[in-house]
Amino acid sequence: MPRSLIGSLLMPSEGFYETPLPQLEERPVRTFLPTGYEHNYAYPLIVMFHANGGSDEQVLRYAPRISRRNHIAISLRGPEILNTRDDDGLKSFGWGQPSDQWLAEYTVKAIQETRRLYHVHTERIYLMGVHEGASVAYRLAMTKPELFAGVIAINGMIPRPAEGPLFPKDNMGDMRVLIAHGAANEMIPLEMARRDFLALHTAGADVTLNTYPTTHRLHADTLRDVNRWMIRNINADNAYDAQDDDEMDHATL
Repeated sequence: MPRSLIGSLLMPSEGFYETPLPQLEERPVRTFLPTGYEHNYAYPLIVMFHANGGSDEQVLRYAPRISRRNHIAISLRGPEILNTRDDDGLKSFGWGQPSDQWLAEYTVKAIQETRRLYHVHTERIYLMGVHEGASVAYRLAMTKPELFAGVIAINGMIPRPAEGPLFPKDNMGDMRVLIAHGAANEMIPLEMARRDFLALHTAGADVTLNTYPTTHRLHADTLRDVNRWMIRNINADNAYDAQDDDEMDHATL
């Protein structure tokens, strides 16, 4: 059999997969692989967090709607089992009050296992949360900003501590944040998203606020804008790297 044909048969195909975590079997990880996955290309990774009353399976369905080609995505599950089902009839889960250590361990182990199996760009790992999942994404970014390239917060908000500074780390200036919010969101009013924008901007983050003519429901343009935002970031990084290379070439002349 030709080598190219053998290789094509062994290559993973587009779709959804379950990824067991060694020593953390009780914490599931679901994975979306893009169409035409190329092992030699370092993909951006989106780590997705569902809303309370949602599930890891449900939120991962957003991944191909962002793009079927441009990224790998994984989704994590909240620790609370709720006695309800979501709109798709799936078992639903909540985030409760997990410790920062629990969240960090779960997320880091999931990323490590994904990197072991697939080619992930280590400087293009994004956290994406929907509703309460956005608060989870913010928490992780604020406690371990050095691990992540940015946050995508969809109809969510930054969790406010009972005391102490809003941002426990002083290096949020390297963080890129996309806030996507419904203008008529009554659960988390737009004013709260604007407050988060100002707080992040003051902390030095590269933050974008997009509003949509909707409530807390996902607007049709939101996921398309997530893809565009990520592409802009990648293009900006590539341009910066090219400038650095050019300056290095001149320096060695």
